Amino acid sequence: MSKMEGDVSGFNIDAPRWDQRTFLGRVKHFFNITDPRTVLVPERELDWAKVMVEKSRIGVVPPGTQVEQLLYAKKLYDSAFHPDTGEKMNVIGRMSFQVPGGMIITGFMLQFYRTMPAVIFWQWVNQSFNALVNYTNRNAASPTSLRQMALSYISATTTAVATAVSMNMLTKKAPPLLGRWVPFAAVAAANCVNIPMMRQQELIEGICVKDRNDNEIGQSRRAAAIGITQVVISRITMAAPGMMNCQFPTWNQSSKTPSGPSIENSCLMSTSIRVSKCPIPARTSLYPYSPAPP
Repeated sequence: MSKMEGDVSGFNIDAPRWDQRTFLGRVKHFFNITDPRTVLVPERELDWAKVMVEKSRIGVVPPGTQVEQLLYAKKLYDSAFHPDTGEKMNVIGRMSFQVPGGMIITGFMLQFYRTMPAVIFWQWVNQSFNALVNYTNRNAASPTSLRQMALSYISATTTAVATAVSMNMLTKKAPPLLGRWVPFAAVAAANCVNIPMMRQQELIEGICVKDRNDNEIGQSRRAAAIGITQVVISRITMAAPGMMNCQFPTWNQSSKTPSGPSIENSCLMSTSIRVSKCPIPARTSLYPYSPAPP
């Protein structure tokens, strides 16, 4: 009998499949739960996964269940259900949607950055997407009021648009290559505002700190500040490759000068973004991670 077909009576479905103290273990974990293919899984199958995980936690699983089935159910559960509340998350806000969603928005921000209306519109779209992701993956132990979320959303959008518009004006006479960095600067500035604002309750009240044995030892505002700083750095790091490396000015063969957007340019840009977005789990794994207990 293979390992995947063994007895599941003593199987701990919440135990990390890979060592979360190591970078490689965290990468494997995040690759597993951010798999974009899980976005296409039917609702019925996600509900099945939740039932299987809950039954496994209380030691009651259907006869003939294999370890492989439980591991697959846990993968779907982690990708679609909130770790604190157990509620099903909206599709667009799931981390598994980050690759396709971020790729599309990043492509449009890099392609349409020359006109003021386009800059404002796509920065608004991007910040709306980020706000939804932040809300979907919020810390349920530190609830955020609607007023705080609205203030965070407005502040981040205003910061992103202001940064993009001001830099766009400053780089009008600069080389086109420099102009393409405007969207990244705007996104980086917005992340520095959006994430702390959205999670300000954690900075005010602190977050729960546990020892190595998962025992609570108190609340800490310093731990919250460190954690939020790490999230900001990770988000900016995620955006950097796709937004700073997609510099593909097209050339007019007759004049030998850069020209406007073209189909070839869009294809090259889309390919680069698609490749650069794939290491998202690696950048999410920069810092130690402890899966939330049920």
